[in-house]
Amino acid sequence: MLYVVAWPVLAEADDTALRRLRAQYHPREADLIGPHFTLVFGADASEEARLRTALDGLAGRRPFWFVLERLVRHDMAPPSRAAYLYAVPADGAAELVELHETLNPVPGAEAFEPHITLGLFGHAAEAEHLARMVERRHLPMHGRVEELALLRGHNGGLETLASVRLMR
Repeated sequence: MLYVVAWPVLAEADDTALRRLRAQYHPREADLIGPHFTLVFGADASEEARLRTALDGLAGRRPFWFVLERLVRHDMAPPSRAAYLYAVPADGAAELVELHETLNPVPGAEAFEPHITLGLFGHAAEAEHLARMVERRHLPMHGRVEELALLRGHNGGLETLASVRLMR
């Protein structure tokens, strides 16, 4: 499977906080990849050439700022009581949506909401409790997107196939 991610550049304290939250509440994914915005999720390997070309075409774009101002809980479909907790940008969201639409010419079944996954919880109430604590202690977080990467899931890990730095 192929993925395209936007790497956030954050202040050291914010980056550390996100990494610690992910390590504690989403350890399986945190061991594979640090904080990121996923722009393409699980594309077939046959899409590699198209995604490389699309990434090359984005090299002329400018880096942009974002602000993580709120957390969103996404409940899994019943009978599961599990929930994901996401950090969602206010500023910068439009740029991330535009990148997503450029890289995914066919709309998906669900609307795209840019986010950084903080954790997966067995019960929605646990996610809600953590959200209140994190919002008080850590938000807002300001960052910048300067680089995009094409990744391939390979042997239980992720391999970088290509990356592009947005122009300054």
